[in-house]
Amino acid sequence: MTAHRNLGFVAAMATLLASAPLSAIFERWTWLIQSAVVVAAVAAAAMVTRLLRVPLWGQVLGMLAGLLLALNWLFPAGSGLAAVVPTPATFTHFGELLTTSLEDMRSYGVKVPDTDPLLFIAVLGIGSVAVLVDVLAVGLRKPALAGLPMLAIYSVPVAIYVDSVPAVPFVVGATGYLWLLVTDHIDRVRRFGRRFTGEGRDVSVWEASPLAAAGRRLAVVGVAVAVALPLAVPGMSHGLLTQLSTGTGAGAGGDGQGGSPGRIDLFASLSGQLTQGQVTDFVKVTTNEESPFYLRYGVADDLRSDGFRVRSPSGRPVNQELPDPRGQVLPGVEQRQYRATIEVTRNLTMPLLPTYAEPIRTEELSGAWFYDRDLQVLFSNRENSRGKQYSFDYVRSTYTPQVLRQARPLPAENDLRRRYTVTPEVREVEELVTQLTQGARTDYDKVRAVYDHFSADNGFTYQLTTESGTSGEEIVDFLNNKVGFCQQYAAAMAWLVRAAGIPARVAFGFTNGSDRDGNTYTLTNRNLHAWTEVYFDRIGWVPFDATPTYGVQGWTRSEWAPDTDAPEPTAPEADAPVTPDDPAASAPVDTPGGVEEDVDQGFDPAGAAPAEESPRWPWWALAVLASFALLAVPALRRMLVRRHRGRPVVGPTVRADPASLDGPAEGDRPVLVEVDDDRARAHAHAAWEELMDTLVDYRVRVDLSETPRVTAERLAADALTGDESATSAVRLLGRAEERARYARSPLTGEPLPPALDTVRGVLAGRADRRTRVVAAVLPPSVLMRWRMGLAESSSRFMAGSGRLRSRLLRWNPRRLLAGRVGR
Repeated sequence: MTAHRNLGFVAAMATLLASAPLSAIFERWTWLIQSAVVVAAVAAAAMVTRLLRVPLWGQVLGMLAGLLLALNWLFPAGSGLAAVVPTPATFTHFGELLTTSLEDMRSYGVKVPDTDPLLFIAVLGIGSVAVLVDVLAVGLRKPALAGLPMLAIYSVPVAIYVDSVPAVPFVVGATGYLWLLVTDHIDRVRRFGRRFTGEGRDVSVWEASPLAAAGRRLAVVGVAVAVALPLAVPGMSHGLLTQLSTGTGAGAGGDGQGGSPGRIDLFASLSGQLTQGQVTDFVKVTTNEESPFYLRYGVADDLRSDGFRVRSPSGRPVNQELPDPRGQVLPGVEQRQYRATIEVTRNLTMPLLPTYAEPIRTEELSGAWFYDRDLQVLFSNRENSRGKQYSFDYVRSTYTPQVLRQARPLPAENDLRRRYTVTPEVREVEELVTQLTQGARTDYDKVRAVYDHFSADNGFTYQLTTESGTSGEEIVDFLNNKVGFCQQYAAAMAWLVRAAGIPARVAFGFTNGSDRDGNTYTLTNRNLHAWTEVYFDRIGWVPFDATPTYGVQGWTRSEWAPDTDAPEPTAPEADAPVTPDDPAASAPVDTPGGVEEDVDQGFDPAGAAPAEESPRWPWWALAVLASFALLAVPALRRMLVRRHRGRPVVGPTVRADPASLDGPAEGDRPVLVEVDDDRARAHAHAAWEELMDTLVDYRVRVDLSETPRVTAERLAADALTGDESATSAVRLLGRAEERARYARSPLTGEPLPPALDTVRGVLAGRADRRTRVVAAVLPPSVLMRWRMGLAESSSRFMAGSGRLRSRLLRWNPRRLLAGRVGR
């Protein structure tokens, strides 16, 4: 039972170590303390049941009981006895915590605060994993399978963390798993008594067998590779787990509680944070604009039957030059440049940064942040907004109703119109839009007709809670009930504008709030807001806020989108609605500069955005070239080796006779011709090695036990039969290698490189096409030599490790003590 107690303790500790990645989710360490209490209760219950020799199913029940008691003590449903002994109210309370935890997941982004629902679900999960690990490692003696529930803990932060999970928690968890495996191995060894080597030396249980030592080394190398590879390969930090969350709907009347749990979701930011009782500061912005519009951070433009969804942005780094929208719009649009400085608190964590529309330059932001010109958002796949401080210059565009009426409808084939006018088929919506836009002659008049519909005169009111309906369509329920908050108003207006054939989307951000100190605004969770943006030809995205002003702190209205619930002015104004019977009033106003010329195709920023973004094809081309270069390495290696072996390193050495140095003139002096035997042997060996590699490349049998002469005769009789020049060449190569190996003087003066070329040409001509292609692209001789070199290096490394280990074992404390006792 001692072994089981030790293994049970290690299983409990390994579970706690495996939970280390959860530190990337929680702000504090409360979860770890509570998890330690729960795991200790499970381990204690397991130890008691094993002491009583309870069967495995009884041990499982005992551990579950210990888990229940610990959870009841940490998250009591009441006071007194109810905090110790579970009651029916305890399970009701646990159910409420589970339900509330789902809401907290949608409302908070990493790192999350210490709320009871989130702590409960985390501690419950770790306690359940502790039960499974104990059953697998101790009860069933399958410690390797215990890694699966441990991996389940690690998968939680990987799935919801905006950035990559730090490497240290992963190493800590892997260490716990390896500790469990080593402990189980030692326990199994102890069952067989003492271990001895072949020479009779006593071996400690901590001294691993060669197989176990190899396994441990592989485990350490695997952990190191798992940690180092994502850091070394930049592309692995991007992927599906790093994309923006896509909420499941901001449709009219929908709850909009979608997206990945734990991340800041655009819709959870509204429907979750608006209903919180506590006011939390999110952003502090300072701008030199007197009356700025809303601070925005996200856009939802993918309309489906359950509402608007968010698509992943793409763009260029913000530390590069950003597009300047000035001068690209219709005359009459006023554009002014301003500057803003933003400080994001540690309460707001998301892969987006708040900014005013149309930024043209940013400061204090790294290249990890990007700008999507189409969506007009700042985003990152590696960093988050928590605690960020940055400044930027932006352009604020203002319009008049007359200018907006000049915008022509986009052609039906325009890409932007096709993308941003997609709507599900809902008959009630289409009938309402047809009724509202009847008689409107310009896009702006149609948008104003839809915008004016969401007014108190038509029965629309503002509430943080929505009412359900019976139509089966959330958009129809909202239009019938006429009750909702900004999310519903923004999505409903965008839906109706799209149904009228005009591009529209939903924007998310902050209003100006009510806490202003000079030019500085402090924005909280109560200032989160949503509004509609409508696209006009050669003007761009124009904001419209249909939400009733009395429900929005820090609301802003404009000349082109006034407050529909405000009292109407007694005198007519310039932006009064155009009556359908007045064609002259609704006609476009003539302005200088030829506004009406050549604008049929419209100004499509979505189409122009790729020209501003960094092109991707060079990266693809670079990847293809790198792949070809990698594949060409074996062939290049083969070519260099062949050229080196074919060098004419053998030849006569000519020098003057020393006895005739004092004799006649230089032209009449006798000379001596000598041959360098060492160089001749090296050349013969190089030619023979090249012949062997050629045989390997063309799949001709090679027998290293044969002598060079036997090999040459076999090739002449089999592979080269019928070609006299090739048989003579291979016999020459065999004779040269034989003389180089065994004779006192090597063969000299023979043309070995031409003989090699002759043999290679015949072998290549008689080989099939596939063999020739493989021999040229991936020479088997090179691959074989690499494999042999790797095997030799591994053998040398293992031998060196064994020698070092033997030296270290001489200082083993147990051996030193045994030696002293023997003396």
